[in-house]
Amino acid sequence: MLGRLRRRLAADARRRAWFHRLRRPALLAAQPSTEPLSHDWGFERGTPIDRYYIERFLDRHRGDVRGRVLEIKDDAYTRRYGSGVERADVLDVDAGNPRATVVADLAAAAGLPEDAYDCFVLTQTLQLIYDVAAVARNAHGLLAPGGVLLVTVPAVSRLAGPADSYPDHWRFTGASARRLFEDAFGAGNVEVRTDGNALAGAAFLLGMAAEELGPRRLDAADPDHPVLVTVRAVKAAAAPASAI
Repeated sequence: MLGRLRRRLAADARRRAWFHRLRRPALLAAQPSTEPLSHDWGFERGTPIDRYYIERFLDRHRGDVRGRVLEIKDDAYTRRYGSGVERADVLDVDAGNPRATVVADLAAAAGLPEDAYDCFVLTQTLQLIYDVAAVARNAHGLLAPGGVLLVTVPAVSRLAGPADSYPDHWRFTGASARRLFEDAFGAGNVEVRTDGNALAGAAFLLGMAAEELGPRRLDAADPDHPVLVTVRAVKAAAAPASAI
């Protein structure tokens, strides 16, 4: 019965997305209007284009989402991609978040546990924090030796919200992400990849959904026109104690 309900809800969501695409077809993008097709990253039309790349990245590295796992805001990706998860914690600076099990500022060391997690899933967060170097250092400190940090950051995106209440500070390149995390984790412990192309970036800014482009167009990677930057960083294992 629960399965039938889920399938019905999924079918209803697909019908709503189809309706939004029909009501405002992407051909409008060729018109002189400066209004995007969506003011909500394309959620009402289907899957936002950046989410397509985020979820593909996490799927590739689902083997890292294990043991003690930390995630921002909620544990949705931990539940979706994790296996052998022993503990799932949620970090938020907002004490009013009922899902938060760790309330702390990721840019400040106070209140953050040390050497506590085997995996930290940190998606689409760094652009909202001014001191990104502190975030990288503190993410390193949160992980146990051998722990893995999975990061996604935008190269292209609309702003997250009003500057006075939800400041959005940064966009990243592969080079800036590599330097940021190599400074914290050390060279050789960081893998950086960019996803997207000019068409995907333009479509994302216009508010189109991933379903309107399809995998063939989305998967074409153009390093000169990235939409998303992904980082996998590993905290070096502790050196063995010297024999006495």
